[in-house]
Amino acid sequence: MAVDQPPGDGNTNEKARRKRDPERMQERILAAARQEFSDRGLDGARVDRIAELSGGNKRLLYHYFGNKEALYLEVLARAYEAIRAGEQELHLADLGPTDAMERLVRFTFRHFVANPWFMRLLNDENMHKGEYLKQLSTIPTMHSPLIAQIAELLERGADEGQFRRGVDPIQLYISIAGLTYFYLSNIHTLSTIFATDLASEPAMATREQHAVDVVLGYLRV
Repeated sequence: MAVDQPPGDGNTNEKARRKRDPERMQERILAAARQEFSDRGLDGARVDRIAELSGGNKRLLYHYFGNKEALYLEVLARAYEAIRAGEQELHLADLGPTDAMERLVRFTFRHFVANPWFMRLLNDENMHKGEYLKQLSTIPTMHSPLIAQIAELLERGADEGQFRRGVDPIQLYISIAGLTYFYLSNIHTLSTIFATDLASEPAMATREQHAVDVVLGYLRV
């Protein structure tokens, strides 16, 4: 025997579906824009291609995001939000200093490996001298907690006799990112120069461990 649905249940579901659709469309536009911007850069990106990739149209794109530059800013902001959110999920404060630092280095390495579009996006933004990143008011507030967390980690490590004192947390983070960034951004030329496949799984694992060893070797007393 069929069971009657509660009154209004169908309408509720329909309203929920309609509410989700614009959100889903915006996410599809952002995903397509991320691909276009990372592949072609801001200057080479075309709104027509983004609309086509998203399955939408230019009218919707302009309705949701205003223009190409505003869409680029949203993609850029989300890129930084993703890596900062991942770092917060590491719960470094719950670990000993050495283990926490190793976890941060490994996360940074793996995030760049898993998201090659992020590196290409950063390359393009640097070509623009950070002009658009400066327009994102959330960037300082996103990065301040990370630097404070690293500073606290360094202090704990020094107090426990695991790390030396006087390490600049900003310089340390730049070095951690650089150990991954340079390797991946130059992986094809380096592979050719040294006649080895640096993109292979064994080579990647070796590089990740090397990054951990370099950072911890620098920090140890």
